[in-house]
Amino acid sequence: MKMLAIALVGLFMTLQTPPANAGFEGFLKNIREALPGGELSNTKIIDGLKEALQIGAGNAVGVLSKNNGYAGNPKVRIPLPGTVEKLRKVFKLAGYGAQVDEFEMSMNRAAEHAAPKAKSVFVDAIRRMSFTDAKKILDGRDNEATLYFQDKTSGQLTEILKPLINDSMSTVGATRKFQALNNKLGSIPFADKMKFDLDQYVTDKALVGLFFMLAEEERKIRQNPAARVTGLLKEVFGKP
Repeated sequence: MKMLAIALVGLFMTLQTPPANAGFEGFLKNIREALPGGELSNTKIIDGLKEALQIGAGNAVGVLSKNNGYAGNPKVRIPLPGTVEKLRKVFKLAGYGAQVDEFEMSMNRAAEHAAPKAKSVFVDAIRRMSFTDAKKILDGRDNEATLYFQDKTSGQLTEILKPLINDSMSTVGATRKFQALNNKLGSIPFADKMKFDLDQYVTDKALVGLFFMLAEEERKIRQNPAARVTGLLKEVFGKP
Protein backbone atom coordinates (compact mmCIF):
# COMPACT_ATOMS: atom_id res chain seq x y z
CA MET A 1 0.00 0.00 0.00
CA LYS A 2 2.86 2.38 0.85
CA MET A 3 4.56 1.65 -2.48
CA LEU A 4 1.27 2.26 -4.29
CA ALA A 5 0.82 5.63 -2.59
CA ILE A 6 4.37 6.65 -3.55
CA ALA A 7 3.76 5.60 -7.12
CA LEU A 8 0.50 7.53 -7.32
CA VAL A 9 2.12 10.72 -6.04
CA GLY A 10 4.99 10.44 -8.46
CA LEU A 11 2.72 9.48 -11.32
CA PHE A 12 0.44 12.47 -10.88
CA MET A 13 3.31 14.87 -10.38
CA THR A 14 5.04 13.78 -13.59
CA LEU A 15 2.07 13.16 -15.90
CA GLN A 16 1.26 15.90 -18.41
CA THR A 17 -2.17 17.48 -18.37
CA PRO A 18 -4.44 15.52 -20.75
CA PRO A 19 -5.84 17.25 -23.83
CA ALA A 20 -9.07 19.13 -23.22
CA ASN A 21 -11.11 16.57 -25.18
CA ALA A 22 -9.62 13.70 -23.20
CA GLY A 23 -10.67 15.03 -19.81
CA PHE A 24 -10.88 13.06 -16.60
CA GLU A 25 -11.77 9.75 -18.19
CA GLY A 26 -8.74 10.02 -20.47
CA PHE A 27 -6.58 10.68 -17.43
CA LEU A 28 -7.90 7.52 -15.75
CA LYS A 29 -7.44 5.49 -18.93
CA ASN A 30 -3.81 6.57 -19.29
CA ILE A 31 -3.00 5.58 -15.71
CA ARG A 32 -4.76 2.21 -15.98
CA GLU A 33 -2.89 1.38 -19.18
CA ALA A 34 0.43 2.32 -17.61
CA LEU A 35 0.03 0.13 -14.53
CA PRO A 36 0.55 -3.66 -14.42
CA GLY A 37 -2.76 -5.37 -15.21
CA GLY A 38 -4.37 -1.99 -15.91
CA GLU A 39 -6.28 -2.11 -12.61
CA LEU A 40 -6.65 0.96 -10.41
CA SER A 41 -9.82 2.23 -8.79
CA ASN A 42 -11.02 5.82 -9.05
CA THR A 43 -10.77 6.08 -5.27
CA LYS A 44 -7.08 5.23 -5.29
CA ILE A 45 -6.42 7.70 -8.10
CA ILE A 46 -8.11 10.44 -6.06
CA ASP A 47 -6.02 9.42 -3.05
CA GLY A 48 -2.96 9.89 -5.24
CA LEU A 49 -4.16 13.35 -6.27
CA LYS A 50 -4.67 14.31 -2.64
CA GLU A 51 -1.17 13.15 -1.77
CA ALA A 52 0.26 15.18 -4.67
CA LEU A 53 -1.66 18.30 -3.60
CA GLN A 54 -0.55 17.87 -0.01
CA ILE A 55 3.06 17.78 -1.16
CA GLY A 56 2.52 20.84 -3.36
CA ALA A 57 0.87 22.79 -0.55
CA GLY A 58 3.64 21.79 1.84
CA ASN A 59 6.26 22.98 -0.63
CA ALA A 60 4.54 26.34 -1.07
CA VAL A 61 4.25 26.93 2.67
CA GLY A 62 7.81 25.70 3.22
CA VAL A 63 9.27 28.17 0.74
CA LEU A 64 7.41 31.14 2.21
CA SER A 65 8.21 30.18 5.79
CA LYS A 66 11.95 30.45 5.26
CA ASN A 67 13.94 33.57 5.97
CA ASN A 68 13.37 35.86 2.96
CA GLY A 69 10.57 33.57 1.74
CA TYR A 70 8.51 36.69 1.16
CA ALA A 71 11.11 39.42 1.39
CA GLY A 72 13.53 37.79 -1.07
CA ASN A 73 10.99 36.96 -3.77
CA PRO A 74 9.83 39.99 -5.80
CA LYS A 75 6.77 38.04 -6.96
CA VAL A 76 5.37 37.72 -3.44
CA ARG A 77 7.21 40.40 -1.48
CA ILE A 78 4.77 42.51 0.50
CA PRO A 79 5.10 46.12 -0.70
CA LEU A 80 4.59 49.23 1.33
CA PRO A 81 0.93 50.16 1.77
CA GLY A 82 -0.14 52.64 -0.90
CA THR A 83 -0.36 55.50 1.57
CA VAL A 84 3.20 54.90 2.80
CA GLU A 85 4.53 54.37 -0.72
CA LYS A 86 3.14 57.72 -1.79
CA LEU A 87 5.01 59.33 1.09
CA ARG A 88 8.27 57.39 0.55
CA LYS A 89 9.99 60.33 -1.13
CA VAL A 90 8.72 62.69 1.55
CA PHE A 91 10.07 60.42 4.29
CA LYS A 92 13.45 60.13 2.54
CA LEU A 93 13.73 63.87 2.07
CA ALA A 94 12.99 64.24 5.78
CA GLY A 95 15.77 61.76 6.62
CA TYR A 96 13.56 58.78 7.43
CA GLY A 97 14.38 56.58 4.42
CA ALA A 98 16.03 53.86 6.51
CA GLN A 99 13.00 53.62 8.78
CA VAL A 100 10.71 53.15 5.77
CA ASP A 101 12.90 50.32 4.46
CA GLU A 102 12.94 48.67 7.90
CA PHE A 103 9.16 48.89 8.11
CA GLU A 104 8.77 47.21 4.71
CA MET A 105 11.12 44.39 5.70
CA SER A 106 9.38 43.86 9.03
CA MET A 107 6.01 43.31 7.31
CA ASN A 108 7.54 40.54 5.22
CA ARG A 109 9.18 38.98 8.27
CA ALA A 110 5.80 38.90 10.02
CA ALA A 111 4.27 37.06 7.06
CA GLU A 112 7.14 34.55 7.02
CA HIS A 113 6.63 33.83 10.71
CA ALA A 114 2.89 33.24 10.28
CA ALA A 115 3.02 31.19 7.07
CA PRO A 116 3.63 27.72 8.64
CA LYS A 117 0.15 27.75 10.19
CA ALA A 118 -1.39 27.63 6.71
CA LYS A 119 -0.25 24.05 6.11
CA SER A 120 -2.76 22.40 8.45
CA VAL A 121 -5.60 24.40 6.85
CA PHE A 122 -4.63 23.14 3.40
CA VAL A 123 -4.29 19.56 4.62
CA ASP A 124 -7.77 19.73 6.11
CA ALA A 125 -9.21 21.09 2.84
CA ILE A 126 -7.54 18.26 0.93
CA ARG A 127 -8.95 15.62 3.29
CA ARG A 128 -12.45 17.02 2.83
CA MET A 129 -12.13 17.07 -0.96
CA SER A 130 -14.99 15.23 -2.67
CA PHE A 131 -14.75 13.09 -5.79
CA THR A 132 -16.49 15.92 -7.69
CA ASP A 133 -13.88 18.42 -6.45
CA ALA A 134 -11.04 16.12 -7.47
CA LYS A 135 -12.58 15.46 -10.89
CA LYS A 136 -12.86 19.21 -11.48
CA ILE A 137 -9.23 19.73 -10.51
CA LEU A 138 -7.92 16.93 -12.72
CA ASP A 139 -10.05 18.03 -15.66
CA GLY A 140 -9.73 21.78 -15.13
CA ARG A 141 -7.48 24.74 -15.72
CA ASP A 142 -3.81 24.95 -14.83
CA ASN A 143 -4.70 26.67 -11.54
CA GLU A 144 -7.84 24.67 -10.74
CA ALA A 145 -6.43 23.25 -7.49
CA THR A 146 -5.33 26.73 -6.41
CA LEU A 147 -8.82 28.06 -7.08
CA TYR A 148 -10.20 25.21 -4.97
CA PHE A 149 -7.92 26.17 -2.09
CA GLN A 150 -8.86 29.83 -2.40
CA ASP A 151 -12.55 29.00 -2.27
CA LYS A 152 -12.28 26.56 0.63
CA THR A 153 -9.62 28.16 2.82
CA SER A 154 -9.46 31.96 2.34
CA GLY A 155 -11.88 32.79 5.15
CA GLN A 156 -10.34 30.34 7.61
CA LEU A 157 -6.81 31.40 6.74
CA THR A 158 -7.69 35.04 7.35
CA GLU A 159 -9.13 34.21 10.78
CA ILE A 160 -6.05 32.17 11.72
CA LEU A 161 -3.30 34.28 10.18
CA LYS A 162 -4.46 37.78 11.14
CA PRO A 163 -3.91 37.39 14.91
CA LEU A 164 -0.66 35.53 14.24
CA ILE A 165 0.52 38.34 11.99
CA ASN A 166 -0.51 40.83 14.66
CA ASP A 167 1.73 39.01 17.15
CA SER A 168 4.53 38.67 14.61
CA MET A 169 4.28 42.35 13.72
CA SER A 170 4.86 43.16 17.37
CA THR A 171 7.72 40.66 17.63
CA VAL A 172 9.61 41.93 14.59
CA GLY A 173 8.75 45.55 15.33
CA ALA A 174 6.60 46.29 12.29
CA THR A 175 3.82 47.90 14.31
CA ARG A 176 6.28 49.99 16.29
CA LYS A 177 8.06 51.12 13.13
CA PHE A 178 4.77 52.05 11.49
CA GLN A 179 3.67 54.04 14.51
CA ALA A 180 7.03 55.82 14.59
CA LEU A 181 6.69 56.77 10.92
CA ASN A 182 3.13 57.92 11.49
CA ASN A 183 4.23 60.10 14.39
CA LYS A 184 6.97 61.67 12.27
CA LEU A 185 4.35 62.84 9.80
CA GLY A 186 3.42 65.47 12.36
CA SER A 187 6.75 67.17 11.73
CA ILE A 188 6.42 67.07 7.93
CA PRO A 189 4.50 70.00 6.40
CA PHE A 190 1.24 69.13 4.57
CA ALA A 191 1.46 65.43 5.50
CA ASP A 192 -1.54 63.87 7.22
CA LYS A 193 -1.30 60.81 9.47
CA MET A 194 -2.03 57.43 7.89
CA LYS A 195 -5.22 55.59 8.83
CA PHE A 196 -5.74 51.96 7.78
CA ASP A 197 -5.78 48.44 9.22
CA LEU A 198 -2.13 47.43 9.01
CA ASP A 199 -2.73 43.86 10.25
CA GLN A 200 -5.42 43.30 7.63
CA TYR A 201 -3.20 44.72 4.91
CA VAL A 202 -0.31 42.37 5.71
CA THR A 203 -2.67 39.41 6.10
CA ASP A 204 -4.27 40.06 2.70
CA LYS A 205 -0.89 40.41 0.98
CA ALA A 206 0.45 37.31 2.74
CA LEU A 207 -2.48 35.30 1.36
CA VAL A 208 -1.94 36.68 -2.15
CA GLY A 209 1.65 35.43 -1.97
CA LEU A 210 0.61 32.10 -0.54
CA PHE A 211 -1.88 31.37 -3.31
CA PHE A 212 0.63 32.56 -5.90
CA MET A 213 3.13 29.98 -4.66
CA LEU A 214 0.43 27.31 -4.65
CA ALA A 215 -0.28 28.10 -8.29
CA GLU A 216 3.43 27.76 -9.04
CA GLU A 217 3.52 24.32 -7.41
CA GLU A 218 0.39 23.27 -9.30
CA ARG A 219 1.95 24.38 -12.58
CA LYS A 220 4.98 22.18 -11.88
CA ILE A 221 2.74 19.19 -11.19
CA ARG A 222 0.88 19.64 -14.46
CA GLN A 223 3.82 20.43 -16.74
CA ASN A 224 6.48 17.86 -15.84
CA PRO A 225 7.34 15.72 -18.89
CA ALA A 226 5.38 12.50 -19.25
CA ALA A 227 8.53 10.59 -20.22
CA ARG A 228 9.58 10.45 -16.59
CA VAL A 229 6.47 8.44 -15.72
CA THR A 230 7.79 5.38 -17.47
CA GLY A 231 11.02 5.47 -15.51
CA LEU A 232 9.12 5.81 -12.24
CA LEU A 233 6.86 2.88 -13.05
CA LYS A 234 9.86 0.70 -13.89
CA GLU A 235 11.54 1.62 -10.63
CA VAL A 236 8.54 1.13 -8.35
CA PHE A 237 6.75 -1.77 -10.03
CA GLY A 238 9.64 -3.39 -11.86
CA LYS A 239 7.72 -3.21 -15.11
CA PRO A 240 9.90 -4.13 -18.11
